[in-house]
Amino acid sequence: MGAKIHPTAVVEPGARLADGVQVGPFCYIGEEVEVGENTLFGPHCSVHGPTRIGRDNRFVGHCAVGGEPQDKKYGGERTELVIGDRNLFREFVTLNRGTGGGGGVTRIGSDNWMLAYTHVAHDCQVGNHCVFSNNATLAGHVTVGDHVILSGFVGVHQFCRIGAHAFIGMGAFVNGDVPPFVMVAQEGYGRPRGINAEGLKRRGFGPERIAAIKRAYRALYLGSGSLDEARARLAELAAQSDDVRAFLEFVDSGERPLLR
Repeated sequence: MGAKIHPTAVVEPGARLADGVQVGPFCYIGEEVEVGENTLFGPHCSVHGPTRIGRDNRFVGHCAVGGEPQDKKYGGERTELVIGDRNLFREFVTLNRGTGGGGGVTRIGSDNWMLAYTHVAHDCQVGNHCVFSNNATLAGHVTVGDHVILSGFVGVHQFCRIGAHAFIGMGAFVNGDVPPFVMVAQEGYGRPRGINAEGLKRRGFGPERIAAIKRAYRALYLGSGSLDEARARLAELAAQSDDVRAFLEFVDSGERPLLR
């Protein structure tokens, strides 16, 4: 069937477009761009390489994909952007390639929704089934787990991690690591405000699992002892819960301070 390319679009000779790809009016597809089956580009999208895009993605319009990293240390080295399958990118989304000093690859998983004006900076690693609402922004080197929701106008500081199933409330600024399952609300910089219980219910977490996660949250954030004492309590809880074990592993593995 081949790709369908609008007459006003520019596709460089080195680009590889799979069957069913549609390139809309006034788009630009650069060299070293590889696009999987049935991916659609609306008007005025630009894709620079090296970029690999999976199948069944939709770029609604005016998206800037695979551009050079916005990092003064970038010296023109070959870096990549890798995108999975079945993602939706709304108007004016910007996705940058990695840097040589940051691993070289910006990676976005599958089944994500990135709404208007969201930004994923260099060397970020984004999981699957995430929702980034309008104007949510990741600085460089941010890691986001699966099923994370960023509300509108959220800003995440460079090198921070956000664990799976976390929920970041509207307008919150994240300058520390957010453990899995935690809900963050705006208060100057964002602050933890319980767990994302409603989101967990929607994803099939039963009452016992949610109760165990709540106990882990209380041990870390509501106890009167030190962080080391909280870790010891989490280790006790982790013996009986895989979810708490994942929570503890996240807490123990970070290089930046936890958001507290």
